[in-house]
Amino acid sequence: MPTLPRDKFNSSNKPTWCPGCGNFALWSSLKQALTNLGIPAHKVLMVYGVGCSGNMSNTLKTYGWHSLHGRAVPTAIGAKLANKDLTVIVAGGDGDGYGEGLNHFIHGLRGNVDITYLVHDNQVYGLTTGQNSPTTAQGTATKSNPQGVIDSALNPLAMALAAGGGFIARGFVGYADHLTQLMMDAIQHKGFSFIDIFQPCVTYNKVNTYQYFYDRLYQIESSHKINDKMAAWVKAWEWGEKIPYGLIYRDDIRKDYLSELSYLPTGPLAKIAMKPRNINPLMKSFM
Repeated sequence: MPTLPRDKFNSSNKPTWCPGCGNFALWSSLKQALTNLGIPAHKVLMVYGVGCSGNMSNTLKTYGWHSLHGRAVPTAIGAKLANKDLTVIVAGGDGDGYGEGLNHFIHGLRGNVDITYLVHDNQVYGLTTGQNSPTTAQGTATKSNPQGVIDSALNPLAMALAAGGGFIARGFVGYADHLTQLMMDAIQHKGFSFIDIFQPCVTYNKVNTYQYFYDRLYQIESSHKINDKMAAWVKAWEWGEKIPYGLIYRDDIRKDYLSELSYLPTGPLAKIAMKPRNINPLMKSFM
């Protein structure tokens, strides 16, 4: 597998995250994954959600699109449908993707378009200074819920399984080498790939810290049957003193959305659309 110089993905802009933010390690792992895979920067499209994750948009030298809040997934799907030759990756947060963008997440999993969705899950709205997000644990005191969050926390892995996801994983920025490999596997998977990534917010989340995850996380790949959906369901609900991380489920049989489209056998829509066509028969059918 060819590799590229890692600095090919560096831009002249520097990140603006808080010192110690988990986004630094996530950003580094993503660049390393793209480097290891040898994908040229001009063949990568990054679509960013709104939030701290979106602040990566100026620091990664690929094609990029900073989407609306919660709308990164459908934007990425549209881009992939238009040009299937692109490697399309979405970077969003737990608020952006599981709050404003939850329906898009579910239908993205159902459709199985070949994109990779990396969710920066810090269990809080970090950019807007510490309100609870959909993954904040019930009872946690936050700026928006000083008496404790009443809602139960969303379970992204279980939801992804229920919606028919074909590549479902959990990563942690504290284990950068493992996260890099997980990203590589997700990008290479044919279909909608989803990684929920624990990414501690050192400024506003004093509960889900690096040490919190170091004390609880254990890797499951060695013993877990990744093609067994029922086994994945059990692992998706495991939480507390022990939390599994790694590849939870992978479906190697289901076809991705684009391979099911009979009118795309000759290449990307973006290139097909440039060829001259006689549309008179089509117009006559409407008259």
